[in-house]
Amino acid sequence: MKRFSTLAVLLVAVLATAACAKKTRIEGTLAGAPDSQVIVKLLDVNAYKVLDTLKTDASGAFSYKMDVLPGQPEFVYLFYGDRKIASLLLENGDRVRVSADTLGAYTVEGSPESEKLQQIETEYNAFLQNFVRDLSKTDVATASPEEIKALQRSMGAEYVAYYRKALSYVLTNSHSLTTVPVLFQRVTETFPIFNQDTDAIIFGNVCDSLKTVYPDSRYVKALEREANARKNTLQINQRIQNAPELGYPDLNLPDVNGSRVALSSLDARVVLVHFWSATDATHVLFNAEVLKPLYEKYHAKGFDIYEICVDTDKAQWASVLRNQQLPWTNVCDGLGVASPALPLYGVDGVPTSVLIVDGTLNTTEVEGEAGLRRLLDRTLR
Repeated sequence: MKRFSTLAVLLVAVLATAACAKKTRIEGTLAGAPDSQVIVKLLDVNAYKVLDTLKTDASGAFSYKMDVLPGQPEFVYLFYGDRKIASLLLENGDRVRVSADTLGAYTVEGSPESEKLQQIETEYNAFLQNFVRDLSKTDVATASPEEIKALQRSMGAEYVAYYRKALSYVLTNSHSLTTVPVLFQRVTETFPIFNQDTDAIIFGNVCDSLKTVYPDSRYVKALEREANARKNTLQINQRIQNAPELGYPDLNLPDVNGSRVALSSLDARVVLVHFWSATDATHVLFNAEVLKPLYEKYHAKGFDIYEICVDTDKAQWASVLRNQQLPWTNVCDGLGVASPALPLYGVDGVPTSVLIVDGTLNTTEVEGEAGLRRLLDRTLR
């Protein structure tokens, strides 16, 4: 009897182990791509890791089996060359059917979480396409102030509408891992959808919910790190807000290295806030022939420059900075005319300059370079 009990315990253990070791399967068809390759990639928190390269048969069919640990779903992506053709959120033992084409359109069955992921990616991509389309409609160099303001209002409304939709999704799906990629969505490389300080509360609440379901997930742990970082930033900014009020709107934009630099961090009696475009040769020349001599003459006396590029092409901006070796603070958020810095300072065209003198926004109009030199001579004796 004792021997039978021992065997029964062993049998239960074997069956439990087998249940935990269920393979996750992907069966798919890539239309229009017989005898081609499908690359399977795993999202390893913030980078892709290639798992395998599959060969489609004469009908475009392919299949793949992988291990997914219980309680630790994985984000898996299928690629055709450099094009992503399907996004999946797979759990232990899932049996998923994917029908895709080489342009990136696909359907998925057998995985409710993957179906959710497909839907949120479709909405996100539609938002980005509309945003870029609107931005390309206006040439900043030739547009009238009314056209720029109308574009800013339109793009701002689109962003707010999508932010609200994304916020609604994460709040109503707080126990689903599909909320993680939503929380990390971006308009541009340096402009997250969730960019407000108070969004730290949303990150923290969603993280706490996910930890009750997926405590061992690498994605939840990454989300927790981000939530903690945002919480710290929120606390710092709250302390700053409780400090004595500045006499000008503060800005906190990324420099060429991606590090944010606050306008208020400049320790100078006179600060020139200059809006410009690196794509305009006259603006580039202004840096060399006007701003650089002014900076060299007056910087040691208490003059500094906070230069804001309003371009979307950050690579060209970075190239100009390297070529000109500009010694003052240069920032760019990559949003072009949609940058929140422009309406904050009433900028409706570039180049535009604003002066901050002794911590207060200077409302007196300064007439050109000569007027600026007179102000600097008078202020920085």
